[in-house]
Amino acid sequence: MSPTAISDVTATTPKSKEEQKEQQHVHGGEGLTALQAISHGGIPIPGIPTFTTHELKRHWQLEHMACAFRIWARQGYTEGMSGHISVRDPEHTNAFWTNPLAVHFGMLKASDMILLDLSGNVIGGNRSRPANAAGFLIHAAVHKAREDVHAVCHAHTIHGKAWSAFAKPLDMLNQDVCKLYKAHSVYESYGGVVLAAEEGEMIAKALGGGKGCILMNHGLLTVGGTVDEAAYLFELMERSCRVQLLAEAAAAGGGVKKVLISDEEAEYNFKMESDPESLYCEFQPEYEYEEMLCNGAFKK
Repeated sequence: MSPTAISDVTATTPKSKEEQKEQQHVHGGEGLTALQAISHGGIPIPGIPTFTTHELKRHWQLEHMACAFRIWARQGYTEGMSGHISVRDPEHTNAFWTNPLAVHFGMLKASDMILLDLSGNVIGGNRSRPANAAGFLIHAAVHKAREDVHAVCHAHTIHGKAWSAFAKPLDMLNQDVCKLYKAHSVYESYGGVVLAAEEGEMIAKALGGGKGCILMNHGLLTVGGTVDEAAYLFELMERSCRVQLLAEAAAAGGGVKKVLISDEEAEYNFKMESDPESLYCEFQPEYEYEEMLCNGAFKK
C-alpha cells in the first residue's frame, strides 16, 4: 500500500538561536515603488486613478464608499445602528460624506450618502434620514485634525471589540499586520457613547498621525487617503485582532511562546506594503468581487 499523505510528512526541527542568527535575509525591491516591486513581468497593476473634474471624483468616491459598506455587510460588521464611513468631498474640502443612520450596510448605495460640513450642517446629498450624531463628532474631529486624511472608517466589530478590552496595540505576529507597524495606537480611555465634541477630539488626538486606532471598550478606527485604503486597513485591523486573540489563547492554554517579527523585518514589510497606492490596490479584489455579486447595484 502506498504511504498516505500524513505518513509522508516529516516534522521540521526548529532552528537553534545560533542557527537563526547565522541566517542573512536579503531584501529586494530597492529603488522600485511598492506596486512595481510586487508586479511581476514589468507591468504594474494600476493604482489610484485621477479625474478631470470634481464631479467625476466625487461620484467615484461615493461608489467605492457604498461598496465598502456592502463588503462590511458580508463580513458581518453590522451592529444595529453603529458604524460609519466618511469621505472628504474633493471640491468642498471642509465637508465630508457619510452614511444615513439606521440603514443596513448591505443596502447602501452611492445616492444614499449625506454631505455634512465640519459644523454639522447638511449641505448636500440625501436629506431623507439623519446622519449618526456620534459618527459625525468622531469623523469631524479626525478630518479637522488630519488634512491628509480623506476617509475614516469606524465600526463595532466582534474581534475589534474583544481585543479593545485589553487596551493594547497589536503585536507584529505575521506579515500582514506589519502594514500597521508603528502606525496604530490605542485610545486608553472610554467616555461612553460619543455625544460631545470633546470626546471626538480625544479620539483624534489618540489617533495622532497613524493609520488606525484601537478604541478601548469600543471598537476600531482607520483612516486613509482614499476610502479604499481606509476600508482595507479596517478589515486588516479586524482580522489582526482575531489573529491576536487566537494567538493569545493558544499561548495561554498551551504554554507556547509567541514569536514576533523583528523590528527590522516589520519596518521593511511596512515600507514595501503600506504606502497609499498599495493599500488602495489591496481593496480592489474585494471591490470587483462585490461589483460582480450585486451587478454594481451600489453605484446607483
